[in-house]
Amino acid sequence: MNLIVGLGNPGGEYARTKHNAGFMAADQILSRLKASKVNKSAFNGELFRAGDTLILKPQTYMNNSGVSVSAVSNFYKPEKLIVIHDDLDLPFGALRFKFGGGNGGHNGLKSIDHHCSPNYLRVRMGISRPASKDEVLAYVLQPFLAAQVSSLDEWVAAAATAALTLCELPLETVAAKYTLKSADVEKSASAEKSSDAGKSASVEKSPDARKSPAEIEKPADVR
Repeated sequence: MNLIVGLGNPGGEYARTKHNAGFMAADQILSRLKASKVNKSAFNGELFRAGDTLILKPQTYMNNSGVSVSAVSNFYKPEKLIVIHDDLDLPFGALRFKFGGGNGGHNGLKSIDHHCSPNYLRVRMGISRPASKDEVLAYVLQPFLAAQVSSLDEWVAAAATAALTLCELPLETVAAKYTLKSADVEKSASAEKSSDAGKSASVEKSPDARKSPAEIEKPADVR
């Protein structure tokens, strides 16, 4: 039994935001498999099973992802735990892999480390980093830029394929085959981000844009 976890925040308003890259990859996996939903409220997440593969989307908001992952892991005792998540330290479109190590300040990973352990496989999906640390909270809760959308589906599909392959093959083999440095649109996306910075900042700083996840995810350590 293997458990694939896609990290994100629940709710339609966050469905296509940068912080929900993990949810997007999980949805891509579910679109390929004949998976049945596992209805158990104690899991605090949307859990699906396809043969010996479990796919989990925690519904706890990012900071408490470990609560859901721990509940499912303790029940099923998976051989491999594979977590798909957004990563500010990689350029948009990058795809990297690792086992264990630090959480890089990512709150979802922090929660999993706390409730489970840091010893799990990670599929790291690069979303780039904003110019200032103060912009991180607003940045991760924003949708992807128009210039990035053209390569978004291909990138998400690659992450989904890599996660599924990790169920069968060693980390080194998967990394050699599926590692991506960045997407071709990174330069044009950066230009668009600069031109739209004022507008994006005004939207994200409005009171209505900072409801539940913003209260949960502190600006100092949103990642």
